[in-house]
Amino acid sequence: MDDDKTLLSRIGIDYDLPDTGCCGMAGAFGFEKDHYDISMQCAERALLPAVRNTDPTSLIITDGFSCHEQIKQATGRKALHLAEVLEMYLQGHEI
Repeated sequence: MDDDKTLLSRIGIDYDLPDTGCCGMAGAFGFEKDHYDISMQCAERALLPAVRNTDPTSLIITDGFSCHEQIKQATGRKALHLAEVLEMYLQGHEI
């Protein structure tokens, strides 16, 4: 995460990096019926509460596809990949 933090700081993003642990999705694991409950328990440990407690206007940044899906399906929030945030910055969007 050191490189990600460096990039975010260089483009002027004030960020919070909560201890979110695993999103619980782990590739296809969380999509499987037999693993859904444990997947959600993992996500509810720290990640999903952190997302829910984040201001609705704040960006949610995660690079993992699985994390994107878990966040979207459980909270309705859209997470962005770091590359998308950098693209927004380079195109002059306010971030």
